Amino acid sequence: MSLAKWTVGLLAGMSMLALAAPADAGEVRVTVAEYSAKTGPYFEAVKKEFEAANPGITIKYEVVPWDVLLQKLTTDITAGTNADLSIIGTRWLIDFVQQDVAEPLDSYIKPEFKDRFIDTFLQPSIMNGHTYGLPIAASARAMYYNKELFEKAGIAKPPATWTELQEDARKIKAVGAFGYGLQGKEIETDVYYYYAMWSFGTEILNKDGTSGLGTPGALEAAKLYKSMIDEGLTEPGVTSNNREDVQNLFKQGKVGMMITAPFLSNQIKEEAPNLKYGVAAIPAGPTGARGTYGVTDSIIMFKSSKNKDEAWKLLDFLFTKEQRAKFTQGEGFLPVNKEEAKMDYYVHNADLAAFTALLPDARFAPVIPGWEEIAQITSDAMQKIYLGGDPEAGLKDAAAKANAVLKK
Repeated sequence: MSLAKWTVGLLAGMSMLALAAPADAGEVRVTVAEYSAKTGPYFEAVKKEFEAANPGITIKYEVVPWDVLLQKLTTDITAGTNADLSIIGTRWLIDFVQQDVAEPLDSYIKPEFKDRFIDTFLQPSIMNGHTYGLPIAASARAMYYNKELFEKAGIAKPPATWTELQEDARKIKAVGAFGYGLQGKEIETDVYYYYAMWSFGTEILNKDGTSGLGTPGALEAAKLYKSMIDEGLTEPGVTSNNREDVQNLFKQGKVGMMITAPFLSNQIKEEAPNLKYGVAAIPAGPTGARGTYGVTDSIIMFKSSKNKDEAWKLLDFLFTKEQRAKFTQGEGFLPVNKEEAKMDYYVHNADLAAFTALLPDARFAPVIPGWEEIAQITSDAMQKIYLGGDPEAGLKDAAAKANAVLKK
C-alpha cells in the first residue's frame, strides 16, 4: 500500500488526535513488527526487565505482522489511537515526517548515545538535520549457495558474475534441482530485480531524478531474469513465491542459489542443520558493478505520545549493547551498535562477515515521497515480465508511471 493513498485520510483524521483517550500515566504503548516467532518473547522479556528497573512505568506491546503493519498504523494514526512508539519500515519515515506525526528525537539524543551507533545504519533515519527514528533492525543481502548441489554439478566456487550464475544454474538444473531461486511475490519483489539492475550499472533514480527503469541496464537485467525463467533455471511459478517460499525451498535443498538476508543463516541452523551452504557476494555485471540492498527498520516516537519521557527511557534501554545483542542475534540481523559489533559472535561469524563485506556497495531505498508507490509499480512490472510480458514495453510503461509519481 502506498502512503500517498492515505495522506488525505490522515490529514482529515489529525483533528481526531485531540479526542483520543488520554494515556495512562507512566504507560508506554509500543507497536511491534513481528519478525519471527522470537519477536514477541523478546519484547516480553524486555518488559519484565525494564519495569523491574523502572518502577512506575509499565510497557504494553502489540505485536503486528509486517504485511498488515502499515495499514494498522494508518488506521490508528487517523483515529488518534496510535501507540507511543512503533517499529516501521524506514522507507515509510519520510511520509510520517511530512505528515508531522513523527517526533524529532534530537532533544533526547546526547553525543554519547549517538556514538553507540554504526553511522551507516543511523543515517537513513535522519532527515532535514533531525533524527526521527533509531535503527531497530539492520540487514543487507548476499547470495546463499548449496555446497552439495555445487559439488554434484561440478561447480568449484560461487559465481562471480551473472553470466557465470546462469551457467551454474544450468548445471544445477541438469542434476535435478532448481538453479536459481527467484522471488516474484509480495515484499521485496522489486528489490530482487534491483540486484541485477545495479549490476548492469543502473540506479533506481537517474542523476536527473527520473526513474532508472527506462535505461538500457534496467532492460538487460529484466531480460536476464526472464531468460532464466524461460529456460527453466528458476523454480516454477516465480510469481507465486514470496521470499519465505524461496527460502524454504533452499532449506529443503531444492535450490542451488538465492539472494536473501542474514536471518536465513539462523533459520538454517534451527530448521535444516545438516544443510551444507555458503554465503557469497551478489554477482557482478559486465563492468564489474554490483550492489546489495541495505535495509533498516526504525522505531519512532509519535508526536501525539502523552508519555514521551517514559518512552525515551525505553528507547535508551532497547539500544544498550546487551539488549541489542539479544535482539539482533535472536532475529539474525546485523549489529547497529558499535560495541555489539565487536563481540565474538560477530567477529568470528563467517556468514555475517560476508554480509558486512558488502556494505560499501549497499544501496538503501530512496528517501523520497511516494517511494512505496514507485516500488509497487516496479514489482507489478516485473511480475508481468516474469509471466511472459515483453520486458522493453513493460519497463517503458513502468518508467512513465514512476516518473508521474516523482513529479507530484
